[in-house]
Amino acid sequence: MNIIDRSLQFTRGFLLSYGPEVIKRRFWEKEYRENKWHFAEQSIGDCVYGPLEKYARNGKILDLGCGSGNTANEMADAAYSSYLGVDISEEALAKAAKRSEACGRSSKNRFMRSDFFAFDTTEKFDVILFRESMYHVPVERVKTILDKYSAYLAEGGVFIVRLFTMRDGKVKFRPTKVISIIAENYPVLEKGQYEDRGSVVIVFRSRISNASH
Repeated sequence: MNIIDRSLQFTRGFLLSYGPEVIKRRFWEKEYRENKWHFAEQSIGDCVYGPLEKYARNGKILDLGCGSGNTANEMADAAYSSYLGVDISEEALAKAAKRSEACGRSSKNRFMRSDFFAFDTTEKFDVILFRESMYHVPVERVKTILDKYSAYLAEGGVFIVRLFTMRDGKVKFRPTKVISIIAENYPVLEKGQYEDRGSVVIVFRSRISNASH
């Protein structure tokens, strides 16, 4: 990767983490409209599905940064009763809704457009999932965002975070730091490291008792 490509990649990453919602939305709408993420629209057998299906307990799932609907339509149908996917891109959500209809899951899969920094709900969920989307949370705001979403966990509910922590055999600093912050600040139930995929899946509870919400 040459210096121009690295500079563009850095600028994009900075804006998607720190930019205003309107800028982030424009980036994602353009990329989904141009099918930049088409290669990632099929992920059957991904390492996140085992923990997700285990802890969903046939309950409710909140998927933050759901993209074009992989999780909603690839996890086992019997593993959950309802699913809410949140994403900033209308283009991505339209694809997710179309896939849910094709899979016969429209009655249990819902989608909502929002920047997950601003998302709010009165619902409680058995699993709150950040599947790669935590990569776009500034490191210094990881605890803030997790504590915010703790209010939406049902009693006994868990967070699941999946991140790529390695690329081409090299450790990626930011996602590795995020996993470290989680491990240091929250009760971890499971942590799976999948070296063949360069990823980590970590399951943990809130710092605050779910029963008190």
